[in-house]
Amino acid sequence: MEHDGAHPGITEYIDAERTRIRAALHEHGAVLLRGFPLGGVDGFDASVRALSGAPLAYSERSSPRSTIKGNVYTSTDYPPDEEIFLHNENSYQSSWPRLLYFCCIAEPDSLGATPLADTRRILDLVHPDVREEFTRRSWMATRTFHPGFGIPWESVFNTDDRAEVERLAAAKDLGLEWLPGGGMRTRAVRDAVHRHPVTGEAVWFNHITFFHHTTLLPDVREGLLELFAEEELPSNTYYGDGGRIPDDVLDHLRSCYRQASVRFDWRRDDVLVVDNMLSSHGREPFTGPRKIAVAMAEPHTPAPAHTPTPSGTEG
Repeated sequence: MEHDGAHPGITEYIDAERTRIRAALHEHGAVLLRGFPLGGVDGFDASVRALSGAPLAYSERSSPRSTIKGNVYTSTDYPPDEEIFLHNENSYQSSWPRLLYFCCIAEPDSLGATPLADTRRILDLVHPDVREEFTRRSWMATRTFHPGFGIPWESVFNTDDRAEVERLAAAKDLGLEWLPGGGMRTRAVRDAVHRHPVTGEAVWFNHITFFHHTTLLPDVREGLLELFAEEELPSNTYYGDGGRIPDDVLDHLRSCYRQASVRFDWRRDDVLVVDNMLSSHGREPFTGPRKIAVAMAEPHTPAPAHTPTPSGTEG
């Protein structure tokens, strides 16, 4: 949706076109608002508030981000020459933001798109046998926090109080294990397929592929496996009963995301609104000064439907 001059600013446009924007989100999974004089991060924050209310804090985080202002963050702080694979924000958690907002503060010189993939299309592309297996067994995310390596658990839970971490983990339906030397491991069993709370459509909504070590760049994966056993990796995924997911299944899932992927080139002051359950997102490698601000809004907690979290994984 491009600004045609009929409205003085983005918040006025959102107020006037709220129903149309929401309908477009449910149909397409994302809406690009382009051509508005945004006025920097404050204008971006105002646009989030105009459509969704106050943005959410980034909790139980899995990727490095920096706070720009309030609950507006940088996009994931990964090296510019690395791809960030398609995923749905916080789909490994017991609740997640329904809407994501992205704003282009500075354009890249080359590439740097935020590719999108419709989760309904991904679900259609997943082989019925693979879909049935994950529907029956669910999937499990494991996260292992090693002192001095990666994001510390204190940052993930925003506290260094172990009793408080245990309380938060129980509230988030996380299995938790304290490890020798100050480390920690969490396990979460989640559904792979969900129903969109408004449209009722089935969607492929999970971190199965994104968190699996085979999705990492080969040199990164090999480096991690030199440091840690597979079950000790900072993040990994399994079937919900702890069974190992075959490599060919992961290859198939990655191909489904890529087949469903579309892209556009960022322009300064673009605001991209993404229905987090209808569209996965990623990041291309880039050159130049690319800076994308991110905000999250409208928390959603589904009714529990998975099997209990197991105590371990198996080969």
